[in-house]
Amino acid sequence: MLNRLRLHELSRQGFGLLLLPVCAWLVLPGVRRVGVGLAIALAGELWRIYAAGIIHKNKRLARTGAYSLVRHPLYLGNLLILGGFALACAHWAVIVLVTGFFLFYYPPAIRYEDAKLEAIFGDVWYSWSRATPAIFPSRVQWRASTDAAWSARQSLLRNGELPISLFLLVCAWLLLHRLGMI
Repeated sequence: MLNRLRLHELSRQGFGLLLLPVCAWLVLPGVRRVGVGLAIALAGELWRIYAAGIIHKNKRLARTGAYSLVRHPLYLGNLLILGGFALACAHWAVIVLVTGFFLFYYPPAIRYEDAKLEAIFGDVWYSWSRATPAIFPSRVQWRASTDAAWSARQSLLRNGELPISLFLLVCAWLLLHRLGMI
């Protein structure tokens, strides 16, 4: 049961998104820290929007663009978003909760996704995965997107980045409002 929860994508996304209003609600004063944290979160969402505009899940293996740096760029984007909000918040309990969330969900999700992609794409996946780290880039060896052209429709509508982006904006507004900055 616990393992199924760890691998359930909607649970992982839902719990991750629920942590954002917690960060916003418990934010501690610190204008510079909040600015840096929200900038990191913005970079994470822009990264997700880019990566989501290329991927056609389980149909075509993306190996260029964001996928030339890491096998799971959407997870990297999630890490930047939540890490940025946690930094902006600076509440020790939130930082512990966000860290626990990542350690609980992401290592098993990466193993599951890798096994699934290897089963679907075989040797092509295997050779690409050997040269490409899972979530943290070890080198910058950018290869322009040749697997598929970036598509706003693919990213924002089919892969759901539009509602996520809007939710992030609301959470950022709440955080800034709680600090009296807007």
